[in-house]
Amino acid sequence: MVTGPEELADLVRAALTRAGLPDAEPTLERPRQREHGDWATNVALTLAKPTGRPPRDIAQAVVDHLQLPDDVAGVDVAGPGFVNFRLSHGALEQIVRTAVDQGDAWGRQQPVGETARANLEFVSANPTGPLHVGAGRWAAVGDALGNLLAAVGWEVTREYYLNDAGSQMRKFADSVAAAMRGEEPPEDGYRGAYIAELAEDLQAAGVDPGDPATVEQAAYARMLERIRETLAAFGVAFDVWFSERELHRSGAVEQAAQQLQDTGHAYLHDGAVWLRTTDFGDDKDRVLIRASGAPTYFAADCAYMEAKFARGFDLCIYLLGAGHSGYVARLQAIAAAQGRKPDQVEVLIGQNVNLLRAGEAVTMSKRTGDLVTFDELITEVGSDAARYTLLRTSTDQTLDFDIAEVVRQHRENPVYYVQYSHARIAGIMRTATARGVSPGQVADAALERLTHDAEEELIRRIGAYPETVACAAGLRAPHRIAHYAEDLAEGFHRFYTECQVIGDDEDLTRARYWLCVAARQTLVNALGLLGVSAPDRM
Repeated sequence: MVTGPEELADLVRAALTRAGLPDAEPTLERPRQREHGDWATNVALTLAKPTGRPPRDIAQAVVDHLQLPDDVAGVDVAGPGFVNFRLSHGALEQIVRTAVDQGDAWGRQQPVGETARANLEFVSANPTGPLHVGAGRWAAVGDALGNLLAAVGWEVTREYYLNDAGSQMRKFADSVAAAMRGEEPPEDGYRGAYIAELAEDLQAAGVDPGDPATVEQAAYARMLERIRETLAAFGVAFDVWFSERELHRSGAVEQAAQQLQDTGHAYLHDGAVWLRTTDFGDDKDRVLIRASGAPTYFAADCAYMEAKFARGFDLCIYLLGAGHSGYVARLQAIAAAQGRKPDQVEVLIGQNVNLLRAGEAVTMSKRTGDLVTFDELITEVGSDAARYTLLRTSTDQTLDFDIAEVVRQHRENPVYYVQYSHARIAGIMRTATARGVSPGQVADAALERLTHDAEEELIRRIGAYPETVACAAGLRAPHRIAHYAEDLAEGFHRFYTECQVIGDDEDLTRARYWLCVAARQTLVNALGLLGVSAPDRM
């Protein structure tokens, strides 16, 4: 096991005790400049004020009382009082061996104690039309986030909430029925070629356009099937498709509203039932049941959250689009009113996608007459390129998706650059086999021969993978994995340029071969978290 941030923090805490200094929680970070070592802590700066001592004096006291393991080559005080650690070459060698030995498990963490369960809801677009590109972003982010949470020990349930109740479903059915009769859709109805396609399908199936209920059910079923097909083509599968309609049919909506009244969080006003969301940070109270007796969409939200926690989830994560920023406070208010802890509900808001082609906006679609559908985009650029591009930008930023750039096979195209790195390593493996290289076992390889700057830098980047996974999962930030993959690819390309892998020196060849295997495994694992393939040839 290589000494990492957790082990170093334990060493620092023990040194503080031996030095007679106050207890503290050391934070370990990687220095920006390599000459400052592999890890650094600012614990001395945090203790300067409470102890009244200069931070460099405290740092030196920590250094003087450290008991270092063999894989830490040295430690020193730098700057205003940082304590810098340098790993030994033996520690670097162990990184290579660990990455190879752990294989697909490299970078993953085993849960401590009982596995916690997370409900991750994403996409949840209305089943009244094809998925658009914005929904595709949430599909990519949600699926990758699910992979990340699973990698750090969560049991994850991916869930799609079907908004299949209410007026939008009636408008959808009325639009399809009008098309079946050869008429224009209602003024506030749905338009586009997909409505005509649905109408043709239903007519061929013998559905009567004069039977609204049958039209609605049949159109809904076909649209849901198309949504499933689009997501399947993108490599996204949901564990649960949860129906809002079933919440209403079961009486769960009214029960949730009554429960909130019984606990004193809801009240009657002007004939309507209101939830005191302002007690929990919302800007205004929200109506649960209208004066007419009809429940609001907000009441369904309450019932839905109750249904989630009733299934035993420890954490419920909602991934919502940019137009739903107002939902953050109200969903958290629901959780508080239902007796949940603040950290049991997370609401992540993602920004929109601007679709471009060579810098020019693309908005028209043959199927909808409005926005480009997501399946159209997948067909044009491919699932891998679409996924990676939708993932590499933080969700709190608007994303410019330029189709011309995404499909370009050039090192300036990030997805191509990362996948090409894997393909190049696979090519090295094939060449080694063709030349009769017998790599043996990584445990027996002369990894001490890997002393070139490019080799050591590549190993350090490989070694950063587990902490990157933990950080990306904790911050709910899949884009950090994409950036890491690019950084690793850059390190490999430098190594490949400066170090001949297969040569006359058999021991060095074997050592570099296993370094390539470790880099390849790390790329495979990182791309796997993103749901992107690692091709052997390009």
